[in-house]
Parts: sequence; C-alpha cells; structure tokens
Amino acid sequence: MKGDALQIQCYQCEEVKHNDCSTPEYIVNCTVNVQDMCQKEVLVKPDGIHYRKSCASSGACLIASSGYQQFCTGKLNSVCISCCNTPLCNGPKRKRPVPSAAPSDVQLKRQLLLFLTFIPPALMEITF
Repeated sequence: MKGDALQIQCYQCEEVKHNDCSTPEYIVNCTVNVQDMCQKEVLVKPDGIHYRKSCASSGACLIASSGYQQFCTGKLNSVCISCCNTPLCNGPKRKRPVPSAAPSDVQLKRQLLLFLTFIPPALMEITF
C-alpha cells in the first residue's frame, strides 16, 4: 500500500550501567515518520560504563554523533554516540552477520552533509 507509515522500535533507557537495558521491557515504538533511527550513547565514568539509548530523528542523531566524535576516546569521560536505522539496532552487539544492505559510514556521512546543506540558517543555531 502506498504511503505506509514507517516506524521502528529501539531500546530506550537513561544512564544504565553494564548494558542491561537491552531486554524486552526497554523496547519502545518510535514516533512514526519522525524518529527513524535508534541512538546509543556510551559514557565512560569513574564508576564504569553507562548507556543511554533512545529513538531519534536521523538529522539530530547524525549531528550529535559527528559532534561528539572527538570525545569518543574509550578513556575516562569518553562519550560515544552512534546511530543506526534497523529495528533494535541499539541493543547488544551481535556476532557479525553476513554484510547487509545497511548504509555504510561513508553513506551516512554523505546523508549528513546533504541534510546539513538544506537546514535553514535559523535551525543551525540550535546547540546540543
């Protein structure tokens, strides 16, 4: 049917330690046609690794992940943000599957550049 709404599911949690928010009770339905990606933040704190997971719009997620790239060191106070666009992709790492048709890093960066090209100047002043 033409015009079907796109909706994905992602894991959602705030500041959870030890990646334990990858269980069914943390699964949420993302907002139809708005939140088209899953976002995962990995924060390295003095008491261990914390995770923040949520639904996100592709524009906001790609901007956040590229903005935090310099802070993604894996050391203390490191912050890594990643975006993905398949159901529950912000969950636990799976064993490497056969390569799929998912966009590569290069393709996502091209999409981000294309997206940034069309943002009105007033929206560019939003800070994260």
